[in-house]
Amino acid sequence: MVEASSSKQTLSFIKRRLEESGIRPRTKFGQNFLIDLNLLRILAESAQLSANDVVLEIGTGMGSLTALMAPHVAAVVTVEIDPRMFQLASEELHSLRNVTMLRADALRNKNRLNPEVLEVVKSHLNAAPGRRLKLVANLPFKVATPVLSTLLAENNPPQTMTATIQKELADRITAKPGTKDYCALSIWIQSQCRAAILRELPPSVFWPRPKVSAAFLHIAFQQGMRARIADLEFFHAFVRALFFHRRKFLRSQLLTAAQNRLDKTGVDAILKRLRLDPSLRAEQLDVDTIISLTEAVQSEFAS
Repeated sequence: MVEASSSKQTLSFIKRRLEESGIRPRTKFGQNFLIDLNLLRILAESAQLSANDVVLEIGTGMGSLTALMAPHVAAVVTVEIDPRMFQLASEELHSLRNVTMLRADALRNKNRLNPEVLEVVKSHLNAAPGRRLKLVANLPFKVATPVLSTLLAENNPPQTMTATIQKELADRITAKPGTKDYCALSIWIQSQCRAAILRELPPSVFWPRPKVSAAFLHIAFQQGMRARIADLEFFHAFVRALFFHRRKFLRSQLLTAAQNRLDKTGVDAILKRLRLDPSLRAEQLDVDTIISLTEAVQSEFAS
């Protein structure tokens, strides 16, 4: 039954089901439905799911992606904030015993995930040895940045995150130094992960049509890359401060980011030791250099 329902992921089917349930898509919740089942399959296949995986899906929608993934994994934890969509998806997914549906906001705030969601995910991960967490989702555009960023801040982040997000955001995440899109988020993710845009999606493949293009993004966590960062929380805060005024010269921005804990002499000594030109801007530094700069600043704080 679920397979039959998900196979009808067409514009007419979605409109009919929503109309039957008295539901209209709400901009507030970022409800733009992917109307091509083939694209949903590509998204699911790109996550390379296996029987040991626990999938976190944020934004259940009608449950079509959930139904595609469930037969291939240990468990799916799917989160839907809209009570009306939650009820509709429950009707579509009720026969799938390895799907746990949560009617909740996935975020407690912009810097932290909902503890209830994390607890449910943890219980499924601990249910058997060797289980791995993966995020696979058509993320509502409004929450994509905090979801990806906060998941990566967890002690045990997802092994991979494969998601539909706004193309502009995908460009920022994968941007190279010296480009207009390179930012604190680029560094935060690239310092710990390999990230790649898998496919660009025009507005026409969604209903209602968004005003912007989207993309499938795949992020693969690398424990060895994270191991280079001595203090993850400090690194995250420092990088955001470093890019707060991205057009400032590096010397001035370091003074600002140091929040009066370093004077000009201390900043100049760090730049000299790392052989960095004070007239550079943070957006010109690659990830490895920013990690080294962070460690140097933190070491000065501790001395």
